[in-house]
Amino acid sequence: MTVKANGFLQGCLPEELKKVLRSVASELGDVIDDMDSIQVVPLKGAMTNEVYQINWPLNDKRDLFRKVLVRIYGEGVDLFFNRDDEVQTFECISKHGQGPRLLGRFSDGRVEEFIHARTLSAADLRDPDVSALIASKLREFHNLEMPGPKNVLLWNRIRNWLKEARSLCILKDAKEFRLDALEEEICVLEEELTRDDQAIGFCHNDLQYGNIMMDEETRSITIIDYEYASYNPVAYDIANHFCEMAANYHTETPHILDYGAYPGLEERKRFVRNYLSSGGDQPNDTEINQLVDDVEKYTLVNHLLWTLWGIISSYVNDIDFDYKEYARQRFHQYWLRKPALLGSGRVCSEEIKTDEEARPNKAAI
Repeated sequence: MTVKANGFLQGCLPEELKKVLRSVASELGDVIDDMDSIQVVPLKGAMTNEVYQINWPLNDKRDLFRKVLVRIYGEGVDLFFNRDDEVQTFECISKHGQGPRLLGRFSDGRVEEFIHARTLSAADLRDPDVSALIASKLREFHNLEMPGPKNVLLWNRIRNWLKEARSLCILKDAKEFRLDALEEEICVLEEELTRDDQAIGFCHNDLQYGNIMMDEETRSITIIDYEYASYNPVAYDIANHFCEMAANYHTETPHILDYGAYPGLEERKRFVRNYLSSGGDQPNDTEINQLVDDVEKYTLVNHLLWTLWGIISSYVNDIDFDYKEYARQRFHQYWLRKPALLGSGRVCSEEIKTDEEARPNKAAI
């Protein structure tokens, strides 16, 4: 049985999910007498899964509602990560007090605790105060002790996704995205970026604004959605966050990226300084510049990885999002930035060009 969005919107909750919701309600001390009393609110911005807020009236207070979150797994997501591993990660992070609780599971999704906080917007990422909170929380997240080996997953993941893309693509797409040449690109990046002294941490790997929530009263940050989480270089995770500043998934064209919004040098330095100082020590300029340099180079790996994600998703996921055009923009940005970032000398200690040629805007894309 597959739960689809149109079934939700028509109020046709499948029996399996109804059973899970009744069980969750019981564990929370509630009783759902009438399934027709349940409210279903689609939440926009998700591109891997479909996400809904589910409300039911409290027992004797018809004007008060219990809220939970229902996540419907997207089509083909098993090509990107192992769902059982992701659920284990979810439960472990929850035990660390870092995210919502897992309340129930069904064949095509799960029920999660509803976090009473505001999901950030694209503009929030540019707010210096909010950005400082994110930097501090990200450092805390990176320091989580998770079960299993602490090996870097990045290079195996990107090669696996390349293999999947090759198996799915028609010849036209394979040529457009140069899939036959990407293994060589991956090898160059791995050789250039791998160092024994780089910091490795438990990384989120998808730190877009929709995966960050903030309690308006306490100003506490919660990072959610751990499908892609794994051990990786922390520079890669920060690079992912910077790349996501070019995106706004709540527009009429959510797939369009605006690299004119990519953070400038001082903004990147400020984030890195806040990240490093959140541990209690004050970093020196050399430490800050080194991490800024590393982060900027890891944007290249981000561009390639999410290019492959977009290609694969265009074949297997029916969420209303132009995955292939998204992939084209990430691919274009990779080739645009590679000469500067892998050229001779230090690249990021000086301001990177921000003119239209170096960092195209929406119209240019």
